[in-house]
Amino acid sequence: MAPKNSHKDRRHFYPKAGKKPAEKLGRPAGKPPSRRESGSEWLYGIHAVQAALANPHRKLGRAALTPRATETIGKKLLSRVQVETLEPGAIDRLLPPGAVHQGAALEAWPLKSRDLDEILAEPAEGRRIVLVLDQLSDPHNVGAILRTAAAFNVTAVVVQDRHAPPQSGALAKAASGALDMIPYVEVVNIARALDQLAEQGFWRIALAGDGEQSLAEAMPPGDVALVLGSEGDGIRRLVREHCEASALIPISKTMESLNVSNAAAIALYELRR
Repeated sequence: MAPKNSHKDRRHFYPKAGKKPAEKLGRPAGKPPSRRESGSEWLYGIHAVQAALANPHRKLGRAALTPRATETIGKKLLSRVQVETLEPGAIDRLLPPGAVHQGAALEAWPLKSRDLDEILAEPAEGRRIVLVLDQLSDPHNVGAILRTAAAFNVTAVVVQDRHAPPQSGALAKAASGALDMIPYVEVVNIARALDQLAEQGFWRIALAGDGEQSLAEAMPPGDVALVLGSEGDGIRRLVREHCEASALIPISKTMESLNVSNAAAIALYELRR
C-alpha cells in the first residue's frame, strides 16, 4: 500500500502548474526521474511494462522510456501514467546492474494476492491446472514458470507468502508479462491450500525426482494441482503428504535432475497433451 503521505511524494513526479508535462519538457539527457515512492518497484522490459500498463488492477507511478520504447508501447497504454523521456543510460541508473530494460521502466506496486476460492469459482473450459510452488526462491525461476503457465492456460499459481521471491523487476522481466496475466495467489500455508484444492475436486501430484511413477501414469482425467519443490530441498515432507500421488519426469541417468522451470514446462506440456 502507498504511504499516507504519498500525495506529498508526488510533488517530485509531476511538474508545477503552468509548466509543460515531463515528456515535453525536454529533460537533459541522462537525468533520471526522482526517487520512487516507498513500496513500489521498477518493472522493466517491453513486455513486462506493457502487461502492467494493461492491467487495471495495477497501481502505477510513472514510466521512464526512451523515445523508441514510447512508440512501441503506444499512447493508449501510456495514458495511465506520466512519461519521463530518457536516454538508455539514464534508465540504467534507475535499475539493478545488468537489468535488460529495452528502453522501458515502469514504477508499479505489487499486485494484491487473489483469493483461491474466488478463482476456482470462475467458469473454465477443459481441465483446470493449478501450479503450487513450495518455497521456490529464485525470481528468475518463478518468472519463467509464470511465463510457461500463461502459455498453457494455467488457472492459478500458488506460492507461500513468506517464502517466495518479491514481485520484483527481475521476476516480472523473466515472466515476460505473465505476472499480470496469471492469477498469482499468496497463501500462508501451502498444505492448507492443497486441502482447498482437494475440496474442489483437484487431484494433487507432487513432481519429484524420486516419484513413484511417471507423470503420464499419474495423471487423472480431471483437474490437477501440480506441486513443484524448491531449487535445493525439493518438496517438503508435510506438503508431499497432502498429495495423492508423486510423479517424475523420466530423464537420462547422465543428468541428476532438471531445473525446476524446465520441469514445469515439460510437465505442463504433458498435462495439456
